[in-house]
Amino acid sequence: MTKIIASLIAGLFATAAFAQAPTASATTTAVSAPVAVKAEAKDSKAAVKAEVKETKSATKAEAKADKAAAKTEAKLEKADVKADAKAAKTEVKTEAKVEKTKETKEHKKAEEGKAKSAAEAGKVAAKEAVITK
Repeated sequence: MTKIIASLIAGLFATAAFAQAPTASATTTAVSAPVAVKAEAKDSKAAVKAEVKETKSATKAEAKADKAAAKTEAKLEKADVKADAKAAKTEVKTEAKVEKTKETKEHKKAEEGKAKSAAEAGKVAAKEAVITK
C-alpha cells in the first residue's frame, strides 16, 4: 500500500507540474497580448501620422496653387487696367486732334470771311465814292 500511495503522490506532483506549465503559458500569452496591443497602437499611430502628413502636404499644395492663381489673376487685371487706360488715352488724343482740326478749319473760314468782308467793304466804299462824285 505504501507503494500505491507513493505512486499516487508522485503522480499528483507530476500532474501539478504539467498543469502549471500551460498556466504559465497562458500568462505569457496574456503578457504578449498587451505587447500585441501596443504594437497595433503603434502601427495605428504611425498610420495616423502618415495621414496627417499627407493632409498637410496636400493643404500646402492647394495653398500654393491658390496663391499662384491669385497672382495670375492680379496680373491679368493689371494688364486689363493698363490696356483700358491706354485705349482711353488714345481716344482722348484722337478727340483732341479732331477738335484742333475743327478749330483750325473754323479759324481759316473766319479769316476768309474777314478777308471777304474787307474786300466787300472796299467795293462798297468804291461804289459810294463813285455815286457821291
